[in-house]
Amino acid sequence: MGLLDRLSGLLGLKKKEVHVLCLGLDNSGKTTIINKLKPSNAQVQDIVPTIGFSIEKFKSSSLSFTVFDMSGQGRYRNLWEHYYKDGQAIIFVVDSSDKLRMVVAKEELDTLLNHPDIKHRRIPILFFANKMDLRDAVTSVKVSQLLCLENIKDKPWHIWVESVQSIHSKFESNLNYYEILPQK
Repeated sequence: MGLLDRLSGLLGLKKKEVHVLCLGLDNSGKTTIINKLKPSNAQVQDIVPTIGFSIEKFKSSSLSFTVFDMSGQGRYRNLWEHYYKDGQAIIFVVDSSDKLRMVVAKEELDTLLNHPDIKHRRIPILFFANKMDLRDAVTSVKVSQLLCLENIKDKPWHIWVESVQSIHSKFESNLNYYEILPQK
């Protein structure tokens, strides 16, 4: 089972073609995370900030993914809502080391969750607490508290705490811990 298959299991996705929205503030690591999720032969070496949005398409052994990598810069966040209707899952990326902007991330999350195209859907959300390897990073408990994740009762969600640099090495052990993968 490949990394993308595991991600689809984590998000509870059952379709063969999955549209994923990757959202979060600028410099949170969205594009880098998407790059690490792609098959190794499709990964790029140089990551540049996303302007507006980009669309990444790639396949795992059983699924086709279309990931909408949305710019997190303030002037582009209004574009997010144009893709809500088609999104079947959301990856919301937070820079765990940027305490000052955590309030802005919370505001954007609230706006997302209250949007009519999202509010009444059970769209699964993976919260990616990124940059946990940095000295100023807050704990996963603190990220959850700052984003008030405990208030999300009507959507399946999971918080994944990692640094992008270790995404491959720890992904499977995290899924096993949460009993998402069958034990061997």
